Amino acid sequence: MLDVKILIAEDDALQRLDLKRMLEQLGHCVVGEAEDGEQACRLARSLRPDLTILDIMMPKIGGLEVAEILSKERLCPVLMLTAYSDAPMIEKACKAGVLAYLVKPYRQQELQPAITIAIARYRELLALEGALESTREERELMELMAKAQRALMQLHELTEREAERRLQALALSSGRSMREVAEAVLLAYETTSVSPKKGRRA
Repeated sequence: MLDVKILIAEDDALQRLDLKRMLEQLGHCVVGEAEDGEQACRLARSLRPDLTILDIMMPKIGGLEVAEILSKERLCPVLMLTAYSDAPMIEKACKAGVLAYLVKPYRQQELQPAITIAIARYRELLALEGALESTREERELMELMAKAQRALMQLHELTEREAERRLQALALSSGRSMREVAEAVLLAYETTSVSPKKGRRA
């Protein structure tokens, strides 16, 4: 995995320079450098890097808070660099959305596996969220279609199967999606239900 666009957030200028050198030797592109948490958030939003590497202790906004912001906004995966390796700190990092973790001092050959893991986990997370969103939308559409079928059954005294075919025919003839057709049918049903001529339905 080469040419990953990376944002570095490290308050120590010498460590930042050393990290940048390592990353470039690995074939990656450092698109931005931040010396505090506020700058890291601002650069992540504007540059949209493939990965942000964060120091855990930074001025203004700490690395864990920055990681949580980037994770919630789904800006990019986060690789955390820290001198702390105790279990409570690792747990806090996981809760903040950190996807990979390296303890200082680290070696150049340790960077690439951590980068690969962070990006792979992030892609898996996005794929899972996409699948869940698709499932939710499908369930909502099925519920909407069922309501539209019941509306057609009442309006035109159709069977359930006839109402389903009517919806499909309307979608085909109008060139609109099933969702749009179902919403139009329900709107027509609600309008008819409150019509002064027919009165409100029970």
